[in-house]
Amino acid sequence: MSETQFTSTSTIDVEGEARQLLVDLVDTPSVTREERECADVLKSFFESHDREVWIDDVGNVRAPADDGCLLTSHIDTVPGNIPVEIREAEDSDEPALWGRGSVDAKGPLAAMAVAAVRTGASFVGVVGEEVDSKGGRYLVEDRENAPDAVVNGEPSGWEGITLGYRGLVAGTYVATSESGHSSRPENNAIQDAIAWWSAVEEEFTNDEWEAVFERVTPKPTMIEGGLTEDGLSVEATMEVQLRVPPSMNTEEVIEITEGHLDVADRVHWKDRVEPVMQSPRTDVARAFRVAIRQEGGDPRLLRKTGTSDMNVYAQEWDCPMVTYGPGDSDLDHAPNEHLPLSEYDRSVAVLEEVATRLLEA
Repeated sequence: MSETQFTSTSTIDVEGEARQLLVDLVDTPSVTREERECADVLKSFFESHDREVWIDDVGNVRAPADDGCLLTSHIDTVPGNIPVEIREAEDSDEPALWGRGSVDAKGPLAAMAVAAVRTGASFVGVVGEEVDSKGGRYLVEDRENAPDAVVNGEPSGWEGITLGYRGLVAGTYVATSESGHSSRPENNAIQDAIAWWSAVEEEFTNDEWEAVFERVTPKPTMIEGGLTEDGLSVEATMEVQLRVPPSMNTEEVIEITEGHLDVADRVHWKDRVEPVMQSPRTDVARAFRVAIRQEGGDPRLLRKTGTSDMNVYAQEWDCPMVTYGPGDSDLDHAPNEHLPLSEYDRSVAVLEEVATRLLEA
């Protein structure tokens, strides 16, 4: 465990095992593909409670127990050096833990781990969520059976219950044309790339009144183009992503997108994740509504425009699930990422109550 010294504008120190685990995890860097040190911290926590635990072949921390409820969140974070300290939150004078991953998603991860040891629920801390869901994909392939229920850890605010995520398709567009003088009227590969993407964007143009969650939103993430090294061709490549609403599937979006390609152009699709939308009337969702109200909160049902490991689990496991965790998701990946400690405490209490109800069902 770490021995971090904090500078704090608050007189409140970190007290209790649950808060200490949160501090230890945030204080241990775990950028995607470099999660092992943080995984060891998590493993040690379960060992200290005499729980069976191991780190599997891809780096997930596995602590199996009662599969009436599987609590799971991700260990990895995006890059970013934010000094780990306890000081006031931006919008209040209450103490908050600042640091990369405090919200996305070590707050949810720590809360899940604490609730798991206190209730006997199964737990997995997965790797690679920020890039390709490597840990989540391995988990569904490696397990023989689906759990009875899944609670996936991502920031929703302690009163929020996330029921839906859009899906994703991602790929690389490639076009090539013969080189020629720039005065010639024929399109070169760069123009072909621009024309194709303009057609795709126009295809998925939506009315402003339509919720973002219900739309396909196309986004280019990188474009390169120019003469090849031999000077005989012009080549263009473009990395693209399209978010997929629950009213469609990835195959439909790919088919529409490829319908605007010229004969010689290609898209190499490298990632496909189906959208997910869970019912608010499952036992899991009901347990969360009851638990949040018991802690004095007003439950909110959420739909997220991004994608999470819940998409991966829902594709393979036919069981009820939600995503839950402390923290303001607007602070995901942000330079001011921080988590109020009181919100973290409430989320631990909510998760304990939910897990207890599901394991007794």
